[in-house]
Amino acid sequence: MKRTDEYILCAAIWWIDYPIIAEIDSARPLNCTTGAIFSGHRHHNCLHLMCSITGKADYEMGKSIQGFLTNKNRFVDRKEGLQIAVAADQVLDLSDVRGDRLHSEDLY
Repeated sequence: MKRTDEYILCAAIWWIDYPIIAEIDSARPLNCTTGAIFSGHRHHNCLHLMCSITGKADYEMGKSIQGFLTNKNRFVDRKEGLQIAVAADQVLDLSDVRGDRLHSEDLY
């Protein structure tokens, strides 16, 4: 991995409209002002964690965006995630990348 300004830390899913009962200052990614973000090794880990904690299925949580968390405490979607990961030399094999979107399998 190159030393760059920003790089990908882990997979994350942002359920944009899910109501939060209590907020902890600065725990939420800087660019996410609403909803709940669950992170994990891969996106299915985020889904499992969300279901385990809320008792809800994905479709019950409302609109969601699959993406990643960065070292700058930002949530990015799969497209921006690919740009960041390529710039940081985090993508294992560019020939394996599917289209213009990053998948956690491209990283580790």
